[in-house]
Amino acid sequence: MRYYKLSYSDVFDISNKCVSSVQALFCCLTGLTSLQYSCPRDILRTSHYISEAYAWFGAAYFLYDIWSMYKVWSISMSQEEMRGFFNWIFLKTMRLMAYLTHNFMIVFHHIFIGGFGFLVITHLRGGLGDCFFGFIYLMEASTPFVSIRAILSKIGLKNSKWYVANGLVMLATFFIFRVAMFPYVINMFAQAKQVGFVTAVKLLPKNCLISIGLLLFPQIYWFALMLNGAAKVLLGKQDTSRRVLSNNNNLKKKLR
Repeated sequence: MRYYKLSYSDVFDISNKCVSSVQALFCCLTGLTSLQYSCPRDILRTSHYISEAYAWFGAAYFLYDIWSMYKVWSISMSQEEMRGFFNWIFLKTMRLMAYLTHNFMIVFHHIFIGGFGFLVITHLRGGLGDCFFGFIYLMEASTPFVSIRAILSKIGLKNSKWYVANGLVMLATFFIFRVAMFPYVINMFAQAKQVGFVTAVKLLPKNCLISIGLLLFPQIYWFALMLNGAAKVLLGKQDTSRRVLSNNNNLKKKLR
């Protein structure tokens, strides 16, 4: 903590990211098990017990993570900073409201996955198999890289090659497992029904389409933010390199 000059909020945040990464690994193992068992069989009906069993743990984790992220945010906000936004009297209710205001998207995502997603897998799936839900579990494949990115930034390695390399892997995994995965799974459904992609979309129940939309929209939003951040990092490094070359050229001219 002293070596990296970390604050208490940094330590709490790193701890949160480590727990998230471990959960993501378990979630991906569950997804891979479901895919390996269900997809080669009846893609629409075959299920594996691990899918529903992990849903109980996953729902509890997402609800825990809301509380954990709130604790990290609450510690990072000092009394002085909070007074700039609200009254000088700070009740826990006001802090909670401030947290929800600043982190609406991630809180909504966690409640949707931990609540509605849990109900879908355990009760509302309508007899559908785990081949599709296995891909939902694999959405967590990008989480370890998102966590590593935050940790590297906290310990002062934001300008390192490790940060850039991890960022590129994070972008790739996030796009594959959280954005491109949806049309891929719908295409699998179309092949199983032996219809076209557009027809398969029309065959999906309205509540299923709404759920996909609610799940996909935050992913597109976060992916856009990641692309923007990656562009800033890469362009910033290019600007720094140009400045160094310019300074070196000016120094050479002066020496001549």
